Amino acid sequence: MPLPFLTADSTFDTTDDVALPYDDRDRWRRPYRPGPWRVGAAAVLLLLASFVLFSSVIIAATATPASAATVFGFALVIVVAALRLLRMGVWVSARGVRHVTLLATRTTAWDQVASVRTVQQPVRWLGLPRTVQGQALVMNRRGRSSDGQAPVLTSHNADFLGRDPLAFDRAADTVEAWADEYGRA
Repeated sequence: MPLPFLTADSTFDTTDDVALPYDDRDRWRRPYRPGPWRVGAAAVLLLLASFVLFSSVIIAATATPASAATVFGFALVIVVAALRLLRMGVWVSARGVRHVTLLATRTTAWDQVASVRTVQQPVRWLGLPRTVQGQALVMNRRGRSSDGQAPVLTSHNADFLGRDPLAFDRAADTVEAWADEYGRA
């Protein structure tokens, strides 16, 4: 007897990357799902935060409230870092493209974007100093030189490493399509 719920190995999520026609185009959306490395790192950070929160409860029961508050504050920092790690990536809307990093967010309006293209180049592996040959989505802005610009997406970052190679192509094509649709001045 087949059960009516969806399982993790179902094939129903093949069109999740396609925006529905009634979706609000002014809402910021990520054109891809967070990758396994990013989700795994955030899960480990949240697990660490749970242990630190538990230790703050023990410290509150046995030691001074000031030391418990310090440990509780440290746990909150870990939770905020895990949530920010999940928020990292590229977000698009009708207003522009937003590149969210761990400590900063950079928004570029579509009228400032000269071109968005995928190139083959050495890219950082998981954001570490080690580089490997891969693909990068590069955004050139109007009035700025294209030399030394950091890529917006790479095929070896935490969102696409360990996934189907077509996932990066779909995400890059989606960002390029948004740039073509809204980037015309």
